[in-house]
Amino acid sequence: MTDIIQLLPDNIANQIAAGEVIQRPASAVKELLENAVDAGATEIKLIITDAGKSLVQVIDNGKGMSETDARMAFERHATSKIKNIEDLFHIKTMGFRGEALASIAAVAQVELKTRKPENEIGTYIEIENSNVVKQEACACSIGTSISMKNLFFNVPARRNFLKSNAAETRHILDEFIRVAMAFPQIFFSLTSNGQQVFYLEAGSLKQRIVQIMGNSYNAKMVSVKEDTDYMNILGFIGKPETAKKTRGDQYFFVNNRFIKSAYLNHAVNTAFENMIAKDSFPSYVLFIDIDPSQIDINVHPTKQEIKFEDEKIIYAFVQAAVKHALAQFSVAPSLDFTLNADIQNLDAISKPFTEEKKETVTASSNLYKTFTQKNQAHFIEKNNTSELKHWKSFFEKSSTNQETENQKEEKLISSDFELQPSNFFQLHNTYIIATYDNGFKLVHQQLAHERILYEHYSNTAHNKQMPTQKTLFPATLELSSADAALMTDLLNDLNFIGYHIEPFGNNTFVIQGTPADVLQGNEKHALELLIEQFKHFSSDIKFSKREKLIRCMSRQQAIKEGQTLSQQEMQVLVTELFNCQTPNISPSGNPTYIDFKEDYLLRLFGK
Repeated sequence: MTDIIQLLPDNIANQIAAGEVIQRPASAVKELLENAVDAGATEIKLIITDAGKSLVQVIDNGKGMSETDARMAFERHATSKIKNIEDLFHIKTMGFRGEALASIAAVAQVELKTRKPENEIGTYIEIENSNVVKQEACACSIGTSISMKNLFFNVPARRNFLKSNAAETRHILDEFIRVAMAFPQIFFSLTSNGQQVFYLEAGSLKQRIVQIMGNSYNAKMVSVKEDTDYMNILGFIGKPETAKKTRGDQYFFVNNRFIKSAYLNHAVNTAFENMIAKDSFPSYVLFIDIDPSQIDINVHPTKQEIKFEDEKIIYAFVQAAVKHALAQFSVAPSLDFTLNADIQNLDAISKPFTEEKKETVTASSNLYKTFTQKNQAHFIEKNNTSELKHWKSFFEKSSTNQETENQKEEKLISSDFELQPSNFFQLHNTYIIATYDNGFKLVHQQLAHERILYEHYSNTAHNKQMPTQKTLFPATLELSSADAALMTDLLNDLNFIGYHIEPFGNNTFVIQGTPADVLQGNEKHALELLIEQFKHFSSDIKFSKREKLIRCMSRQQAIKEGQTLSQQEMQVLVTELFNCQTPNISPSGNPTYIDFKEDYLLRLFGK
């Protein structure tokens, strides 16, 4: 029998490793930026072309490499940061596994120029498909310049799975921001297709946060700083008014490494309890400094998920630190016992209850006597003249003109569902109880309105361009660089669903018109919320950009829980719901109403 097990050739092994480490241009950006930080650079420049598909170049002024090191850096598992097994448990650098450059060289064309301060000339290396094409001496600046060209040129199938340029650019911006946020003492710049996107001067953490997240955060941040023997935490949290409806500006760093942790996110959210709406998320940039031996950062190829030796201690500490910061800066909610001045101007207070008015009231209502005569507060008349009708009358059809009313009622979803115009009740300003002959329906007002708006927007936008309402005074919308890139990508689809938005340069846009449904004067907030919702739309569901925008807009424009509705508004809402093609579920798949039939209610009470 012949032997069938054999070692994989290096080029294939490198491509397999690249599949884990380099998933898209942003993955290479992260690895190259981290290498530049480890090299001790004080200035790091990132240049991308065609969303990183054609070029990703990182230039730093770090310590550079010798000729031998420059060549060795592209070997698998080659690293200067791990000498023995103990080093794995005391990692203080960003990159350490020695797979990044080897993986990049396996799926791209790489050019490297590097020079150490003590050398007069540097080294130039050109690698393609893991093979060194050229190596020679060259004149270059101190530090390293590495260019990754034509990503996945030798793996066309992988290249086909890359997203649009705008989507890939957003991923690159995310990785750039995470590294730049972690090292405010380093100068960073980002140039995309010849245009400068970021120019971040070295400074304090607060300055870096404002540079990245916008000037609006300058006066809306509270500093966090707590030190213990076990761990330290510092950073900034946004005041409650900066909370967003989706997970937006939330950054956790452990030993200056960005991490994703739903567990720690929950710790911060609970610290903000009763200060922000339940469906909102606070903004924060928090750094945890802990002994490297207490964590394991090598549990995921991207190193964005780590394990703590004792998660509960970290959770409690983060929660306490955030609560302490909020209390220390008097952000915690307080009760205001002062009387609102507007109340003093109400008619009921400013105008006296004259004898003439008293006679009018007493003549027209027995209730006044009931509550003013001595020892009569408990007494309510039981005769037919009392203004308080029996509660059952709310659920009974009026005998007068019953046939006429029945003719006016609409068949909404089934033959047994004939709503009576007067029989709508609002529960907790969230649910609508709609009674009918054989029971009642409990309708969730927000989810029902989302379904109505979704079908309206969908039918309109997929057939023709939605109408635009021109704004009398065009509003200017300033976005972060990442959001501006997303907005540029969405302009055509936004214009199709009724917006008229024009770029104004420097991450600024002018809102010339909005869909007719959007409240005038609220254009900026509506767009900001729409962008925020779109960013965090479930990536598991493959919808077109336009479909995502329609779903986001229907969710945004729907009436909310807690909103009081009149009888007419409730009737219109329920009627329009049951005229929808799919009235029973919202666009997100949640039920819009629950049916309570008489026989079901009887069974609940054992009848």
